[in-house]
Amino acid sequence: ESAGTAARGSVPASRLVCAGCGAAVAADQSFAARCPAAHPADDTDHVLRRVLDPAAVDRHPDPDPNPFLRYRTRLHAWHVARAAGWSDERFVELVCELNPWVDMARMTVSGTEATMHAMRVARAFTGRTKIVKFEGQYHGVHDYALISVLPANVADLGDENNPVGLAWGRGIPAEIAKTIIPARYNNIERLRALFERQGEEIAAIIVEPVLGNAQGIMPQPGFHQAMRALTEEFGILLIFDEVKTGFRFARGGAAEYFGITPDIATYAKAMGNGYPAAAFAGRDEIMDMLPSKVSHGGTYAGNRVAAAAATKTLEILRDTDALATIHATGERIQAGLRQLLDAKGLAYNITGHPSMFGIMFTENVASEYRDWANTDHELYDAIAVGMHARGAMPEPDSREPWFICEAHSKGDAVDKVVTIFGQSGGSGKVVHLM
Repeated sequence: ESAGTAARGSVPASRLVCAGCGAAVAADQSFAARCPAAHPADDTDHVLRRVLDPAAVDRHPDPDPNPFLRYRTRLHAWHVARAAGWSDERFVELVCELNPWVDMARMTVSGTEATMHAMRVARAFTGRTKIVKFEGQYHGVHDYALISVLPANVADLGDENNPVGLAWGRGIPAEIAKTIIPARYNNIERLRALFERQGEEIAAIIVEPVLGNAQGIMPQPGFHQAMRALTEEFGILLIFDEVKTGFRFARGGAAEYFGITPDIATYAKAMGNGYPAAAFAGRDEIMDMLPSKVSHGGTYAGNRVAAAAATKTLEILRDTDALATIHATGERIQAGLRQLLDAKGLAYNITGHPSMFGIMFTENVASEYRDWANTDHELYDAIAVGMHARGAMPEPDSREPWFICEAHSKGDAVDKVVTIFGQSGGSGKVVHLM
């Protein structure tokens, strides 16, 4: 196996265990030296600016793909050789450095894998079988995650006081679906009632700190603190799914931003800056279950390409003001959108964090997924599609937030985004905002 785990601080060699499979092949050291960051050195800033998540509101394709294709060919050869010089040990050391509560991290390839492993190790550590998740939250595409994710008709979610576990798509065994208990975000009273009723069965609760699948709905004041206290009271682990919020809300993610210490966290997206890098991390006594008592591996987990890209990304986020720039840019875009919408007299709410926010057309402030269902999706979707035709690309789905990257701070990008938003729309009740 290749190295894929590191503990915080001084790392004994015995703790640097692997997360992937594949024999090391002798590599040309000079070639490794030419690829210190898994991308050309002169392109480092461009890669960071271009996108901190695949869901950026503006993308700029390379006008000449040939150099990129030649570069990818060289990169693939380097990956196969597993060249020395950049390793996943350095990457996970950075994860621990930026998240001081983390004792150990293990690298994997995608957010789906990270949440899958986090749930598994939580069940193993507690000896319990069930996981609580919140309605409308997305934790990947493994069977245990695809429960009560995104029904458009909230009636399908069942009674408000007793939600049903609704499988997203076919092929999910009923017995697996029964191990996932849906709950309502921002409702601590119902969460306590659930814990009192079934706490002895519940291994963990997994939560996106904000509803990344519902325009970034924020927690109400004190919600995360109360949930943390409840989990400690009932011996239930708290998993922060930071695939979207990690290294975006703050260098230490939503855990730092909200002042919460979870037991386990998952990371991807911004961490890899477009490369297939992900990780799950946690306290020593939990992560020590791996790999002797809980399985974790994979051919590409801990691969040098993803590790190098993530290492460089985290170093840039640590050593520069990139996040502050992103947050300020998001605030500028929000201010421009508010000016347009206020002038038009439309009922709306801007939800989320400046780096990851949404626009809901409704008079009410949303606090959970069921509130999203009562917003004007037709208006939002029409505007989003209209923006695509004019050169800005928010997800044409009113559930998805806008993700801001450093590139949006350059030139007149903010003005362009706001102007395009104002010019976009459709027919019928949807009108131009400018």
